[in-house]
Order: sequence, then C-alpha cells, then structure tokens
Amino acid sequence: MFANFVSEIIEDPFQPEIKFFNEHIIAKRNRSKFALTKASTPFLDDTSEDIAQSFTVPGPVTASVPQGQTFSYTAAFPVPDLKQLQIVVTERGLAISIDDAYHISLRMLERRLAAGEKVIGKKIGVTSKAVQNMLNVHQPDFGYLTDRMVFNSGEAMPISQLLMQPKAEGEIAFILKKELIGPGVTNADVLAATECVMPCFEIVDSRIRDWKIKIQDTVADNASCGLFVLGDQAVSPRQVDLVTCGMVVEKNGHIISTGAGAAALGSPVNCVAWLANTLGRFGIPLKAGEVILSGSLVPLEPVKAGDVMRVDIGGIGSASVRFT
Repeated sequence: MFANFVSEIIEDPFQPEIKFFNEHIIAKRNRSKFALTKASTPFLDDTSEDIAQSFTVPGPVTASVPQGQTFSYTAAFPVPDLKQLQIVVTERGLAISIDDAYHISLRMLERRLAAGEKVIGKKIGVTSKAVQNMLNVHQPDFGYLTDRMVFNSGEAMPISQLLMQPKAEGEIAFILKKELIGPGVTNADVLAATECVMPCFEIVDSRIRDWKIKIQDTVADNASCGLFVLGDQAVSPRQVDLVTCGMVVEKNGHIISTGAGAAALGSPVNCVAWLANTLGRFGIPLKAGEVILSGSLVPLEPVKAGDVMRVDIGGIGSASVRFT
C-alpha cells in the first residue's frame, strides 16, 4: 500500500536542497570548521571506520572564539551503516546555533545519500508537551526520512541490529499529493495538499548517550530519527477531526498511553504547516508524494527486542510492529 502512494516520488534529485540550504546559511554568516575524528566510546566497535575529514558550518561558534578556528567534533561511522555515531555537540563546549546543527545533520544526510538511500519524506519532532518535558527540549525540530527507514504494519523491525536507544511514539502520517513551500503556508493549504493520513509508529533513536540532549543535539542528529511504520489504512484528512481524534497505544497487550490530535501543537495540521514554513525559509519544499510524520501524540516509550506494539487512532486506523 505504501508503495502506491510514493511510486512517483520526487522526480528531481535531493542534492540541490542540501546545496541551497548550506549556501543560504553560509551567505549570511562567516565560516568555522569542525574536525571529525574517531570517537572513543563503548558505542563503537571494531567495525567502525575513522572519518578523517572536516566540513564547514557557519560561525563564529561563540562571540569569544576567533572566527575560522577549528574545533574538535567527535564522530565515527560503523561499516556498512550509520548506526553507531555519537554526537554530543553541546557538551563539547560548542555554543552552536540551531542553524549550525541543521547544517551538521545535512552533512550526515549526504553520507546516507552517497550510500544509496533516497529521501522519501520529512518528520517533525518534539511537538507535544509530553515529549518536550521528557527530553527537556521545548521547541519543534525536523529531520529527513529515507527509504531504508520505513516498515509495513505488522512487520518485524530489527531494532537490536539497527538502533541504539530506541523509543516508540504514535503519530499521524501525512501523504502529500501537491507541493507545499513556505512562507505563508496555512492549515487550509496543508489539507488541500494532502492525499491521505495514516496511523504511524515512529521509532526514534538518539546517538547522544542516555538521551541527555539539548535542541542543537537532536537537530544535529536528524531530529533523533530512527525508523517508522505506516499502517494499512488511509483516509482523507477531511474525513476525520485531526484535533479531537483519539489515540490508544498498547505494548505487549497492555494500554500504556492515550492522546489526541491536539497534543501536537494544537493539531497535526499545525505541525505540517510549521514544517513547510520553516523549510520555506531555505527554499526547500515539501514535495508531492512525500511522507510527513507530524509528531507524537503520546509520551515516548522505550522498546526492546521481543516487544510488540499497536496504535489505534479514531477515524483513521491502526498500525502494529514487532521488535526483534
């Protein structure tokens, strides 16, 4: 079912988005560099490879640090995937901006694309008060979804192989039929551009030890994006009240949390409009065919291999996942 919605996704390449975003920031600010070196951390194993390169992010990093100075930024990538990467930007004394952190996340995305992944959508994170209070992060962020992140409802998801500190959250996914680009995108625009909405589990993951993050850390880490599951049902966004629709989340046969659409910035539609307008500052659209995850309606739930979860959303449907 999912393949039918995204069969005509994104005709033009994604690289221009990254290039435009980077040039837009750099044109407004001076440059500094972060050096990438192998991390010394238990998260890494013998399959990790050194990253012997630097990349440019906007600067100056702090007012008291000379422009153009090179800072230490610790990161490492396992072979052949990107699972074991520790990024603790803020704890390394780097008072970077949120724009700087987005630039870092795009550099990581470039590596995914170079490894053959394709962008199929975007996600909004940290939208509900429950999640904001859990993480002590009090504003939304966004990340990118690739084709290697998506699973079908009921499918086994190998989190023990792919993720590090997984937590599950129930969401509403939007499938777009028209492009949206801000600024000026309204809720009416979002509804007109949406083909359908679907129940969804997002399995977030953090490369920050013990989830001790600040907004810059989660932004640099692709908004803590891990994997996601789309349900089997899809409905028009005009056939359901996305503010009052109720959500029930079960884990191993027991109800663990409930929520409603209003938990995500007042409405999941508000979240998608926020994303379109935020990306619009950089000339980046939400494209026809893309999947947009609109943010959690319930608290994050830690999960491990052997757990089974189900989410039901009134008027929309359900999704389930088995963790291995």
